[in-house]
Amino acid sequence: MMISKVSAISNKMHTMDIDVTDEQLQDWREGTAIQDAMPNLTPDEREFIKTGITPKEWAFLGDDEDDVYE
Repeated sequence: MMISKVSAISNKMHTMDIDVTDEQLQDWREGTAIQDAMPNLTPDEREFIKTGITPKEWAFLGDDEDDVYE
């Protein structure tokens, strides 16, 4: 299923093709923990569904954090 979300980091719209069903999404929206509702997804895919943040954005953010602590 194509999922489009606005990134909580960049405010840009991103779309990912994620192997998730409408039923899984509904279970999560109704309060089931995302890892329980969608155990077949990777942590990156679940994070994208929750926040719209892509793995590339997380990697970029991680690079910036390394600079802060050096």
